[in-house]
Amino acid sequence: MIRDRGTVAPDPPADGAPAVSPAARVDRPASSVVRRAGLRRALVLLVAVMLLLVGVVASLAVGSRWIPPGQVWDALVRPDDSLAVTIVRGQRIPRTLLAITVGVALAVAGAAMQSLTRNPLADPGILGVSAGAGLAVVAAVALAGFVGIWFYLWFAFAGAAVASLVVYLLGSAPGPAATPARLALGGIAVSAAATSLVQTVILTDQTAFNEFRFWAAGSLEGRRWDVLAAVVPFVAVGLIVATAVAPSLNALALGEETGRALGVRLRSTVAATMVAVVLLCGAATAAVGPIGFVGLGVPLLARALVGQDQRWVNLAAALYGPALLLLADVLGRRLAAGAEVQVGIVTAILGGPIFVAVVRRTWSKAA
Repeated sequence: MIRDRGTVAPDPPADGAPAVSPAARVDRPASSVVRRAGLRRALVLLVAVMLLLVGVVASLAVGSRWIPPGQVWDALVRPDDSLAVTIVRGQRIPRTLLAITVGVALAVAGAAMQSLTRNPLADPGILGVSAGAGLAVVAAVALAGFVGIWFYLWFAFAGAAVASLVVYLLGSAPGPAATPARLALGGIAVSAAATSLVQTVILTDQTAFNEFRFWAAGSLEGRRWDVLAAVVPFVAVGLIVATAVAPSLNALALGEETGRALGVRLRSTVAATMVAVVLLCGAATAAVGPIGFVGLGVPLLARALVGQDQRWVNLAAALYGPALLLLADVLGRRLAAGAEVQVGIVTAILGGPIFVAVVRRTWSKAA
């Protein structure tokens, strides 16, 4: 048989073997890659769920008084008037649920900020959002005498929004677009200024100092059902907005021009993302005070495990964030005999090496 020049005839199949088209040969490796990615994501989420369950059990059992898991279970399903039931249901359950809520809020907020700014160093603490919320709360206490979680919430939202706006303006000046480096520098400047003002206020006002010291370092101690009930609705709305904007952030990750070509409205996406960040960070800060590095380390871990798809990153961050915060809180209860180390201090100790590693990696790539 004479073949056309420039073409290669496929090898004949072996006896009894079905013929395989070139398209099928291409599709088979692609489907295999997709299948492996799906299995990896499922495994990552399964590990996260297991860590979260371990954190919940430890949070309910560990404290100044050790309560065996069997007694914890009895307190949950068969409550009575015993001391163990009072501790578990009155103190540790709301504390555990609040840790889960705050962990989810900070981790998803950090993931959204990193995706929007395309900056691995972005998190609510580094970009000044938490410091702005804290400054607003302290000012409300010192200047107007407002005390209580509901006052804290509204002033924290206002402070977080103003800080976010100032950081964005600093990051976009003098050019038309905010670059990751400018945003990081602007956030550090805003955070330093807000922290200095907070210290000035609390040193001159005893009432503000008394209120601020309970949550200045970020603490879950003493939080009850009223605090949880106040912040959950705002965190829920923030999570809904962050989930809705995730596909647009995926498109913007390819570049602003590509995102616009794919139909993404840049201003609407930026505004919606900032609304989600303000709701999540403001609620978390008002509830337990500023807690650092959860919004930095958890999204980085999530991206390394599940890839760059913002929808999967949000889901993984929403599981690993509360697991990290619960385990850090449990560790803080046991670090010092007869005392408790605030969870914000523990996360700072754990997150410091992560921050240094990210900075070194960023510099090495830029070099």
